Amino acid sequence: MKERIVVAMSGGVDSSVAAALLKKQGHEVIGMTMCFNLPDSSRKRSSCCGIQDIEDARRVAQKIGIRHYVLNMQKVLRECVIENFCQEYLQGRTPNPCIRCNQYIKFGALLKKTLSLGARYLATGHYARIENSAIRQLSHSPTYFLKKAKDTKKDQSYFLYRLGQKQLRHILFPLGSYTKDQVRRLAKEFQLPTAQKPGSQEICFIPHMDYREFLKTRGIKIQPGPIIDMQGNVLGEHRGIAFYTVGQRQGLGIAKGYPLYVTKIVAEDNSILVGTKEEAKKRDFFIKDAHFILKPIKKKVALKVKIRYNHKEMPAEVIPLANRIKIRFKKPEFAITCGQSAVFYDRDTVVGGGIIEEVLN
Repeated sequence: MKERIVVAMSGGVDSSVAAALLKKQGHEVIGMTMCFNLPDSSRKRSSCCGIQDIEDARRVAQKIGIRHYVLNMQKVLRECVIENFCQEYLQGRTPNPCIRCNQYIKFGALLKKTLSLGARYLATGHYARIENSAIRQLSHSPTYFLKKAKDTKKDQSYFLYRLGQKQLRHILFPLGSYTKDQVRRLAKEFQLPTAQKPGSQEICFIPHMDYREFLKTRGIKIQPGPIIDMQGNVLGEHRGIAFYTVGQRQGLGIAKGYPLYVTKIVAEDNSILVGTKEEAKKRDFFIKDAHFILKPIKKKVALKVKIRYNHKEMPAEVIPLANRIKIRFKKPEFAITCGQSAVFYDRDTVVGGGIIEEVLN
């Protein structure tokens, strides 16, 4: 059936191809670009959602012959993403703003706008897949599964683990079965203005990826404090806990004859603990704000767990407790970081995940 579909067009090649594919299939496609009123003047190049990106999305929409609208999302970005980002760093944690953006903005506010326009689906350029189970529940509604993309090197299912059934039934990922190279070729075939546009790994609201300077501009007061080794010796002084993350080696400004890594950030006494790479490896941690694509797990289960986007998921036990969930890796993993998300996989299917709250020694 031909559907009315809103495509979240960031001005990049992926969302451009997603829109072109859906248009080619005969759907009524509406392009929607989110505007965050980000200052391009302080940026070497826009990562996404800047003025140039809005213009690129408009040019693509004109090329493929679809309507295009710009939606101001400045307020929701500030309240749901930026404020949390700043507070997390102030507490010595390392947040992942892209996960919150997906949860509250793309598949929150933008999906709500999509449905209000009478569209059945919101499509994005994410590399992930949604499968619809043939098994029917008592409500006669299908079950939806979130799965990895065909291109495992570009898979973005990690960033999408907070989606639920109500959202998944209204979402399309047209690129889920394509590789990045195939998408580039399609962009050339469609003669899209964004065909040669480089991808971006940047956080859209942080100029030059200098999040330390960004925190200063937000009025975050950052105080220096001690750098302490695992034996309790003070080795030097850090510039402020917001400038560091677990696993960091560079920029410590200390020397001990062998490499040292941040093993823990203690916001309560404004200190940073350092140790060897082996000492930065842990097995056990707790998560908070757990979310599951289907039903929550009720008993211990063996799954694979990914603790950051560029981390290969590894075997672990996921253990539900009274008010939180404990994760135990089969082998110690490097730099389990509070504030990051731990995402659970059953082969290529996302089970759920949560935010890393406490790492055990």
